[in-house]
Amino acid sequence: MIRPIMRDPMFLSQPSADADQSDRQTAIDLAETLQAHAHECVGMAANMIGVRKRIIAVSMGGLAVVMINPVIVRKRQPYEAEEGCLSLGGVRKTTRYKEIEVTYLDGGFRPRRTTFRDWTAQIIQHEVDHCDGILI
Repeated sequence: MIRPIMRDPMFLSQPSADADQSDRQTAIDLAETLQAHAHECVGMAANMIGVRKRIIAVSMGGLAVVMINPVIVRKRQPYEAEEGCLSLGGVRKTTRYKEIEVTYLDGGFRPRRTTFRDWTAQIIQHEVDHCDGILI
């Protein structure tokens, strides 16, 4: 189900709780909502659809890839970036890393540990910030 986008900074600035099997529908809704906004958005966190759970969806090759309980365990090569956010509007400066390693559960709740680089890494960092209540 495509959900409305949350724009309340007070809600978005609260950290999200870990997700579990009962949050499977939220993950599906998040992926569908990201796909519906593909013309203006490349990643979403569950709090952007009003659910404070650690679930993100990232556009990779036209698909919305879901990551449940993502944690960035390694960062390399910092750089300055400018980012926009569908929930907040405008563009802001932030520090990102060219390469990150992330542990997470995939959409089937199987554990994964993957290295991401460049644009995909930047998107994931932005969405993990959402899960931590950090607004960019």
